[in-house]
Amino acid sequence: MGALAGGPFLLTLGLASALVFGCLALAFSDGGDQRLKKRAARLATRRTRGEAQAAPSLRRAAEGGLDTVIRRLLPRPELLRQRLARTGRSWGLGGYAIACLVVALIGMLVPLILGLSLKAALPLGIVAGLWLPHLFVGRAISRRLNRFEALFPEAIGLMVRGLRSGLPITESFQVVGREIANPVGEEFRRISDQIRLGQPVEQALWEAARRIGTPEFNFLVVTMVVQRETGGNLAETLENLDQMLRRRRQMKLKIKAMSAEARASAMIIGSLPFIMFVLMMLVNSSYVMTLVTTHAGNLLLAAGLTSMTIGCLVIAKMVRFEI
Repeated sequence: MGALAGGPFLLTLGLASALVFGCLALAFSDGGDQRLKKRAARLATRRTRGEAQAAPSLRRAAEGGLDTVIRRLLPRPELLRQRLARTGRSWGLGGYAIACLVVALIGMLVPLILGLSLKAALPLGIVAGLWLPHLFVGRAISRRLNRFEALFPEAIGLMVRGLRSGLPITESFQVVGREIANPVGEEFRRISDQIRLGQPVEQALWEAARRIGTPEFNFLVVTMVVQRETGGNLAETLENLDQMLRRRRQMKLKIKAMSAEARASAMIIGSLPFIMFVLMMLVNSSYVMTLVTTHAGNLLLAAGLTSMTIGCLVIAKMVRFEI
């Protein structure tokens, strides 16, 4: 393996990366759930409480057998289902399990091609199969939450204007669902559908808060609940909430700008070892492959990756502030 050329090595890594992303896109695609989405949309238009309670059972009956197997194997499958739901996509447990399995196989195959033994490649494949899909879902959740937090103050302002023009709060929810872009509009349309089906406003809001998982929406729910119990001017209360959310977002952007240098330094320093490894592989592959094919080299690689991981976690903790 010391004579491994740079060209085949890069070609193998490129094919493996393309296969990983292709499998992730296939497993997390929405194409197979169009029939289920149409059924859920038809159920959402019905106005009786009995039909609303029958919708979850119909949805569970429409799920594939693989989701049922995953629910039986996992100790708390609802936590994973809730995490997948926060992405805003119809990703099921079965698709997530397939993605983990494919990534684990590829993560084990690439080290075997590079010359590692099966004992060393198997843990790497398991770690890749568990960590990479989890990271992929986390990034999808983060992007959706960022879009939600950027549009949410506009939704609060629209509700304030609707209340001052004489609309009830439920009608204001419908206006927000029509006028504000997704994911804010999508969530408020879902809340409006649940209220029309007979669900109490507080219950629909709390379910949306658990589904979204952002403090900004929790502030709205608490404000609505307290105002309904104590009374007062709801428009003025929501206007104060709107100003508070805008100042909170401005503070987040200031912190992000102030910590940009530390984050850029972490990215540059963290990527340098991998860039140098690729460059050395192109220049003298037999010299670099000593780290892969020998026991001492494997120990050095493990120590280096461990120290880099600890350093990145420390830097990430330093630049993260809770507001």
